[in-house]
Amino acid sequence: MASKLTLRILRYNPETDEVPYYAEYAVMVDPTDRVLDALNMVKWYQEGSLTYRRSCAHGICGSDAMRINGVNRLACKVLVRDVGDFVTVEPLMGFRVIKDLVVDMEPFFAQYRSVLPFFINDARPPERERLQTVADRERFDDTTKCILCAACTTSCPSFWANEDFVGPAAIVNAHRFIFDSRDEAAGERLERLNDREGVWRCRTIFNCTEACPREIKITKAIGEVKKAILYGSPRATK
Repeated sequence: MASKLTLRILRYNPETDEVPYYAEYAVMVDPTDRVLDALNMVKWYQEGSLTYRRSCAHGICGSDAMRINGVNRLACKVLVRDVGDFVTVEPLMGFRVIKDLVVDMEPFFAQYRSVLPFFINDARPPERERLQTVADRERFDDTTKCILCAACTTSCPSFWANEDFVGPAAIVNAHRFIFDSRDEAAGERLERLNDREGVWRCRTIFNCTEACPREIKITKAIGEVKKAILYGSPRATK
């Protein structure tokens, strides 16, 4: 049965507003509607200038990450029945707000690019594919699930305190290739992360793990990268 939901949204347009402000909108929703559905209803029928990112609406693209009742979530995965009839929606913390719920993600992607998040192997390709054992594939399976939503990085107090910290998401994507038995650039990635603003900035607070919409064991992955640096080889941490 449909009921009234009040959205309290932190709004800000740098072209017209001196400071951010909260605006409230009431919509009729079903318990199984998502917060994204409620935002769409506001934008489509009440306030067309409301700005936020969205794309697939299935928890795959990661574009609609935002703070919902103070917690980093994907708006397309949070059901109305799980948040009550009054919901506060705010942009992710730690990034410059472009407008309303849209933040500047370029610093995030710059840190992501810094860890070489792609397969590197200059050896002559085999006649067919580069084979792996089941165990080798399972070694990095968890960190392949990252959708680059930035929910983990923007939930991290170390990132809030220092924007130069490479951040959990970048380390997760480095982990995915560091522990890939077919890749040959693990040493270079570990060297890049063995830095004051690299993996050692992590204080093992677990906010990142709790914020991840894909349930990646992020803190565990960061710990494995630390061990690989200490042991001098990712193979030594198996």
